[in-house]
Amino acid sequence: MSTRLFQSVIHQMRDAIERTVGIVDTDSVIIACSELGMIGNSVELLVTENQPVDEVFIRNGYTYKAFGAEGKAEYYMFVEGTDAEALRYVSLMAVSMENLKHYYDEKLDRANFVKNVILDNILASDIYVKARELHFNTELSHVVLIVKLITKNDVAVYDVIQNLFPDKQKDFVINISQTEIAIVKEIKNDIGAKDLENLARSIVDTLSSEFYLHAVVSIGTVVEGVKDLARSFKEAQVALEVGKVFDTEKTIISYDNLGIARLIYQLPTTLCETFLREVFKRGSIESLDQETLFTIQKFFENNLNVSETSRKLFVHRNTLVYRLEKIRKLTGLDLREFEHAIVFKIALMVKKYLNASPIKY
Repeated sequence: MSTRLFQSVIHQMRDAIERTVGIVDTDSVIIACSELGMIGNSVELLVTENQPVDEVFIRNGYTYKAFGAEGKAEYYMFVEGTDAEALRYVSLMAVSMENLKHYYDEKLDRANFVKNVILDNILASDIYVKARELHFNTELSHVVLIVKLITKNDVAVYDVIQNLFPDKQKDFVINISQTEIAIVKEIKNDIGAKDLENLARSIVDTLSSEFYLHAVVSIGTVVEGVKDLARSFKEAQVALEVGKVFDTEKTIISYDNLGIARLIYQLPTTLCETFLREVFKRGSIESLDQETLFTIQKFFENNLNVSETSRKLFVHRNTLVYRLEKIRKLTGLDLREFEHAIVFKIALMVKKYLNASPIKY
């Protein structure tokens, strides 16, 4: 339990109760008090081991009452004075602090529970048992987003993102590493893929415009039930990794939109190298200069339309045809034919993957 939270509440009560009030831990040390100079001092509680938790007792001019979870004394509330008013104050405040502690602990436990689920740090058989203890609805739909920081500064990004998701009973913001923060968001039936992309874009735009931070957000798939949260998290991780290779310009990457890039990313590099050798039997892909590769890219972007591509490149149609013929002679692939174009497109993606990937066998 955060002592700062205790101190914050006591500070607010200070003007309403014109007496010294505070909280002592089980080591008899004052951890929160309306008189700041008393914090850290030790007191003589002289509490007996079998003393009832709900019993009020008096020590050295102060009235004390214990509070804690499951009838166990974890802290002691105290109020200056030994009169009936002091008794009333300490009883009311002990109840308030106990409820506050319960709420805080449950929220913290729920966040830790969700973190353990997405990181696969909890046995599948224990998930529903723990969820029931924490009153966590296991039937709701959720999605996991990962915010990856590309640039860093002194901004407390975790706090910034938490403020974007104020409903802490439904949405959970979790620190994964120094550069990655996961968001587990509850999803309603009317929320679609476009809505999630807009949400991700609002995060990127907020970090960029207000804090000058460059970030990428990846989106897993929407899953039903708490057990599949780990899958959505892994999908968001895959989207980040694939995006680093194939979509370096994008700041929003959705697992559902990875397409064939996802398949290529899962292939062993040895298989990819074999594929390239088979495709480019006549000549290496390295023999294509940057101008030719740029022409190919524009040709693909314009759906293999010669006239439209030549117009976009500001070249004569015959010039483009000449370049395509040159590519056919070098590689044996005629990009004007759909099947050849598909093979060449995949080959370029495989080459990009090999250039960016560590060796995977």
